[in-house]
Amino acid sequence: MSTAPGRVTPPRRRRPSRLSRVLTLAAGGFLAVVAALVVLTVVSGGGGPTPTAQADVPLVRQDSHYLSDAGSGAPVLVEFLDLECEACAEVYPTVEELRAEYEGRLSVVARYFPLPGHPNSETAAVAVEAAAGQDAFEVMYQRLYETQEDWSHQEASQAKVFRGYAADLGLDLAAYDAAVADPATLQRVGQDLTDGQALGVQGTPTFFLDGQRIEPTSPDHFRELVDQALAATD
Repeated sequence: MSTAPGRVTPPRRRRPSRLSRVLTLAAGGFLAVVAALVVLTVVSGGGGPTPTAQADVPLVRQDSHYLSDAGSGAPVLVEFLDLECEACAEVYPTVEELRAEYEGRLSVVARYFPLPGHPNSETAAVAVEAAAGQDAFEVMYQRLYETQEDWSHQEASQAKVFRGYAADLGLDLAAYDAAVADPATLQRVGQDLTDGQALGVQGTPTFFLDGQRIEPTSPDHFRELVDQALAATD
């Protein structure tokens, strides 16, 4: 988990291949991998559900981005994430696995929570939101996580790098540039951040399942929590 206050730049290291990361997570090293990336940690319990901070703040808004939509009545997993957060990138393969395993039964929503200690986290969120205007939220979100080591933790703006990804993905660059420059795009990112803060989010990744904050301690525990939510809907 990364946390909002202050900035401490973690030592640069070579990230293992995606396959080896997934195997590490699957072997039960979920928290060990994430904990190795912690700069400051915020913990609020022993892995069980925690009530949301403000019940009147929506966990999912009408314009929230669904990575998976299982329809009305399905459990909803919401992740507040920072695209420059190394812990988020390490958990990303597990989230992708859950999406595949529970396709049609579990909705997954991604919400922005750019942290001030990450110099390009807001720029990355704006790039993904600009891509979302061309129905390319998911592919841009995936591209930024899968290339995170190439652009993260650099003081210089990575906006040109993100524009290059947009070009690689075949987006209309004129429309993309207009969206990046539009203040409404940044405001849309800011709305997620504001909602997260009101809900008590302090670091990333933070997960909510059917309105309750969860703190999975392993991929298997994550699946157990999802299975419990599914059983409650039967």
